[in-house]
Amino acid sequence: MPRLTVRHVTVYRYRKPVGFGEHRLMFRPRDSHDLRLIRTALTIQPAAEVRWLHDVFSNSIAIARFEGQAEVLRFESEIEIEHYGLDDPNFPVEPYARGYPFSYSSDEIPDLGRTIERHYPDPGRKVDTWARRFVENGETETTMLLGQMTRAINEQFAYQTRFTVGTQTPLETLESGSGTCRDLALLMMEAVRSLGLAARFVSGYLYDPALDPQIALQGAAQPVLMGAGSTHAWVQVYLPGAGWVEYDPTNGLVGGANLIRVAVARDPEQAVPLQGSYIGAAEDFIGMEVDVKVSAKQS
Repeated sequence: MPRLTVRHVTVYRYRKPVGFGEHRLMFRPRDSHDLRLIRTALTIQPAAEVRWLHDVFSNSIAIARFEGQAEVLRFESEIEIEHYGLDDPNFPVEPYARGYPFSYSSDEIPDLGRTIERHYPDPGRKVDTWARRFVENGETETTMLLGQMTRAINEQFAYQTRFTVGTQTPLETLESGSGTCRDLALLMMEAVRSLGLAARFVSGYLYDPALDPQIALQGAAQPVLMGAGSTHAWVQVYLPGAGWVEYDPTNGLVGGANLIRVAVARDPEQAVPLQGSYIGAAEDFIGMEVDVKVSAKQS
């Protein structure tokens, strides 16, 4: 499929005209060997002054500044990419890292840094206990462990949508047995870190062939994936020899064939697709609408 288009529209509505503070957007992917950005367009209403920067992780950030007031705030991003995500769980892991536990090399540890550290309190060691279920007799195959954990989250936790700001803590997700894609990704990230592995949070988009009109016209039935229609989140785990490998616990998938990476960060709060403020009363806010469509582009 390698050429895809992504149309992402977010609309905020208010009961009367309000002013707007600065907004921070993370919609633009970075070029890489597995993703080539062909075209991008960003439309904002009301008009805004936009500047671009790279954050501490080299993610591409747009900062929008507004003048005046409006009852509707609308962001529309459209990108066209060539995508070559890996769809093969047989990653070429270095021999010393094929069995868990293993230690990263002295050359890699300084750069992996805080991606190995736990970020959320776990006083009862509940996340640790849950993660240890996937380690058989103290030693197991590394890729098998991660694949089993990815599938277990998909099978044992209920997926739910939520548009409120923030991400559940891993303990909240464990206790509730449910969460958004961001919540499930954070649970896996902290579980992986509890085992001493480096993990990063990823925000982007999910290509679901079942929702693609072009695929439907071909008459090929496709299983429906969870998380399409909005932004999506998953995890990368660093495996020596394979590098940063994509794991999507929401759908129980290993590899990035359906994942369009936009932002990579140490913590979910550093990879919010769109955030900002408005100047007005709390009751002025009516609500927001998000619509994301990802489709294969016909040659």
